[in-house]
Amino acid sequence: MPTDLSAYLEAVPSVVIDRLRGARKVLSVSHENPDADTLGASLAIVAIVESMGGSADAVCTDPVPKIYDFLAGVERVRTDPDLEASYDLLVISDCGTLDRIGEVRERHPALFERLPRVMIDHHASNDAAGEADWIDPAAAATCEMVALLATRMGVPLEVNGGAMAAALMAGIVMDTATFAHPNATPRTLSVSAALVEAGAPLSDISRRLYRSKPEAQLRLFGRILDRLESTEHGRVVWSTLLDADLAATGTAGPHSEGIIDLLAQAEEAEVAILFKEAGAATRVSVRTKPGGVDATVLTGRFGGGGHARAAGATVALPVDQARTAVLAEAARLAAAVLR
Repeated sequence: MPTDLSAYLEAVPSVVIDRLRGARKVLSVSHENPDADTLGASLAIVAIVESMGGSADAVCTDPVPKIYDFLAGVERVRTDPDLEASYDLLVISDCGTLDRIGEVRERHPALFERLPRVMIDHHASNDAAGEADWIDPAAAATCEMVALLATRMGVPLEVNGGAMAAALMAGIVMDTATFAHPNATPRTLSVSAALVEAGAPLSDISRRLYRSKPEAQLRLFGRILDRLESTEHGRVVWSTLLDADLAATGTAGPHSEGIIDLLAQAEEAEVAILFKEAGAATRVSVRTKPGGVDATVLTGRFGGGGHARAAGATVALPVDQARTAVLAEAARLAAAVLR
């Protein structure tokens, strides 16, 4: 028998459904530096709208990394809206704050301000309170939420020959590390089962995202792991990604995806941190162990956010200064953990 998701569908707000059903031309927006969850959700919104007879454009301020070329329809993702289009609804997927939309919002401020909005997100640090802002920190991924949205709206998950199901599964696989993270719940597994039934190739998606890397990326990982450091008792571990590492290995920023999860495997570490050089600023990725430091508390000190076990921030300091400041706070929080 097919997986029954009916027990979970009341979680979808009626106002979100009403706005999507009433829209004819949707602007479906991902966050900057896109990953599988924001892309999968945005592409699924496009599929949902088109299944109901409307049209939609998927937009992301940054080009889509090649690692996501396997997602059907990803070539439709634009870096700017169509200036000739008569958009009547903005749908923002997987953005913990509006700032995460990136420069495309700054390039088209009047459009982003004018359009009625739906926000769909699972970051615990998201404090958006708009009428149609659907924030569910219990969801493992925004794609989990959009799968429920499609089902509640009567759009089959197997639409487009299973392409929508595959896109949604990619987001769940990315944000759960193929169900290895503690954010995977019975609802996550039920939604994933329904997506597999709808045609999502789970094994292939997991392989592409977590078990297949070009040699240049492995060399990049090697440089970062060789730079691993830790506090005296190993409660905080960290490493640093420099622009010079990318140049030396012929890689780009997206190739660093996954390295933070390797750092987080340090047995004694309560906090794992990856510092990424970003011009005059520093991007910080944080992972923490269950029952210990809340990653959103650490990153929140520096204007960031995310989830209790995985969060990030952009610190307006060069990497050496940012590292000193963040490590001091991380060490303080880690020292307070009693096990």
